[in-house]
Amino acid sequence: MRVVRGGDTAQVPTVVTIGNFYCVHKGHQLLIRKVKAQAAELDALATVVTFEPHPQKVLRGIGPPSLVTAEGKLALLKEAGVDQVVVLEFTPELSRVEPEEFIERILVKELGVKAVVVGSDFRFGRFARGDVTMLKSFGRRLGFVFDPARMAEAEGQTISSTAIRHALAEGDVRWAAKALGRPYRLPGTVVHGSGRGKGMGYPTANLNPPAEVCVPGAGIYAGYTVDAGRKRPSAISVGTNPTFGQNPLSVESFVIDFEGDLYGREVEFEFTARLRDHIAFPSVEALNDAIADDVAQARSILLPHQ
Repeated sequence: MRVVRGGDTAQVPTVVTIGNFYCVHKGHQLLIRKVKAQAAELDALATVVTFEPHPQKVLRGIGPPSLVTAEGKLALLKEAGVDQVVVLEFTPELSRVEPEEFIERILVKELGVKAVVVGSDFRFGRFARGDVTMLKSFGRRLGFVFDPARMAEAEGQTISSTAIRHALAEGDVRWAAKALGRPYRLPGTVVHGSGRGKGMGYPTANLNPPAEVCVPGAGIYAGYTVDAGRKRPSAISVGTNPTFGQNPLSVESFVIDFEGDLYGREVEFEFTARLRDHIAFPSVEALNDAIADDVAQARSILLPHQ
């Protein structure tokens, strides 16, 4: 897969889809399948046009929590079989480009577009004035095919990055996985924590995730600690450890049946199922009993035949 940035020139002709693609969810995957089919039919390159940084970060000063890192996004697009990704730097100047100019200069002149595939709610250009009606009209005039795609759903709910973020904030990692087409993974570096878990017989790997990445809502989860591609069954805690008073938010995993040292390693926590709320217990003994039950539940979900 070829990645085009800055002054680099894209290979043409292209079949294009456009968007932020910050998690390559099932809706994005549907668009990409259509792009690949059209590209094969029209002898063109299956191309994703995306933006960095997120437009809201430029326009509002803060962007939404990311569901994947920039590097992770490119890896997912490569896995999906895209020929090239054109990364446009989103600047105040780009935000003021009229939709007509975006079509004529970027899509037609620079990308040699033969077809455009976007969702039916797609908006673009200054003040989000461009829409699918404009793309259809310009396609007839300028000679490219416009192919709108239906909105993907999971369990009757429209899939979007916003909906996935909301599900994760509520701890609904099951629906998020359905919408993503894969379990949600939170990346980060394993750092030293308070050491309380070790003292209770449950040593944990404490994750320091990137500041911009979406952290699931407080709770106890069954999932995996993914280290160098190896998935290790785990009980994962997201919360402030309220039994011990006021503490900063921590994300940590007890890796089941594992003896080793993960400090300093780049890992991912993969969230499979939510087990319970993160609550304060009346005593350390009560907390210890709850942790033992959490680990047993995680084991039964992740290692059902042991």
